[in-house]
Amino acid sequence: MRDKKSKKDKSTGWKSKSKSFLKKILKIVKYLALLFFSSTILVTLVYKWVNPPFTPLMLIRKAEGYAINKQWKNLSQMSQNLPLAVLAAEDPNFPTHHGFDFGALKKAYEHNQKDEKRVRGGSTISQQTAKNVFLWPHRDYIRKALETYFTVLIELIWGKERIMEVYLNIVETGPGIYGCEEASKYYFKKPSIKLSQQEAAAIICVLPSPRKYKVLNPSPRLMKHRNAVVQGMNFIGKVDL
Repeated sequence: MRDKKSKKDKSTGWKSKSKSFLKKILKIVKYLALLFFSSTILVTLVYKWVNPPFTPLMLIRKAEGYAINKQWKNLSQMSQNLPLAVLAAEDPNFPTHHGFDFGALKKAYEHNQKDEKRVRGGSTISQQTAKNVFLWPHRDYIRKALETYFTVLIELIWGKERIMEVYLNIVETGPGIYGCEEASKYYFKKPSIKLSQQEAAAIICVLPSPRKYKVLNPSPRLMKHRNAVVQGMNFIGKVDL
């Protein structure tokens, strides 16, 4: 009888300890989740009015030996040809979608199934901004999930105008060059507010791979793409965010 009682007591004690340990783990998980959501929402709120001082990509490039050359300009201080070129080249539905363009994603998937050598992305400007401001550049499932989360946040908190403004100021536009103001001065020796359609399109067209493609003396393929972007800019007509 004593042996049975002893075994029962040990079993009860083990179950009690297991439940206590599980409660501690759940408490820690809840705390970490609360910390994550509160901190990310707070940072996103701050960045609605405060310009991001740097991005993870800038720090990575700095570690690789590149300089960080950038100069912030409000959207009103840039040529409207720049956001117009972004819409024409990357995301024509940006003013109307809520962060995700499922039609573009479907087209990109169908294209990539046919041509694996020329992979086409379906990310919106909102998704690219979320990735550039908050996350690392390498593709993986965790980053994609976080990108979706931050895209929802900036769409809700920032709005379209702020998203476009941040994107045009932090995007990599060449080796050690960030933002369209710095790119304009580096490539065309003028402030971004004076960029022509062709010049704005030339900067935007290199964004998929700004350390590979050339803003000046572009390849025939890139030049063809730039001309198509200018046609798209004329078709859109004006930016309405």
